[in-house]
Amino acid sequence: MTQPEVAMLILQRAEGGGRRWPLHLEEMRVGRDPGCEIHLPERVVSREHACIKRQSDGYYVYDLGSKNGTFVNGQPVSEGWRLQDGDEVQIALRFRLAFVDAGATAPLTMETPALAPQGQGQGLQIDHTRRTVLIGGKTLSPSLSVAQYRLLCRLVESAGAVVGRDDVVREVWPEAESVGVTEQAIDALVRRLRERIAEIDPDHPYILTVRGHGFRFENRAN
Repeated sequence: MTQPEVAMLILQRAEGGGRRWPLHLEEMRVGRDPGCEIHLPERVVSREHACIKRQSDGYYVYDLGSKNGTFVNGQPVSEGWRLQDGDEVQIALRFRLAFVDAGATAPLTMETPALAPQGQGQGLQIDHTRRTVLIGGKTLSPSLSVAQYRLLCRLVESAGAVVGRDDVVREVWPEAESVGVTEQAIDALVRRLRERIAEIDPDHPYILTVRGHGFRFENRAN
């Protein structure tokens, strides 16, 4: 029998980067205590630091009165914060965990054609059929989150033109009101996408920031 898809947290940086925790319980505690479902053994982390609760309308993160705080995309969590795919949960500003919503790695139906010719080029290529990203002929694994993938497709599709922040919001968060997406959330998403690309090719700046305007994609020459 096929297991239902669940959301997960993926440790982005610090020791143990890449580790993942499926959010398969109604409530999962994050903390230094070995009994916590998400165990982060650092002194800056409280024994029971935060918790992730699954509710009818999604997943929420709560701070449990920790000493050094819980943050989402750099914003402090004071009450329950509903998580969106691609959000970065920061524990005591020491551990950074990417939230990947249920089904985020499932194939997406997209009408846009392939954005780069197939082959063993040196740059970045997107295979929409498989929803995979190849860099220098190597497949980026694990797959990008839906938010990261949408952003990358929009940048590559623009063929070197600047993509404004409003365009990023419309493309990545089409269901959200523009006023509900902060500058910090956009910057955090761009930063995470850069980090994922750098896992394979850290020597080329694929995503450039154009101050006061937005972002531009610059591929390697094949």
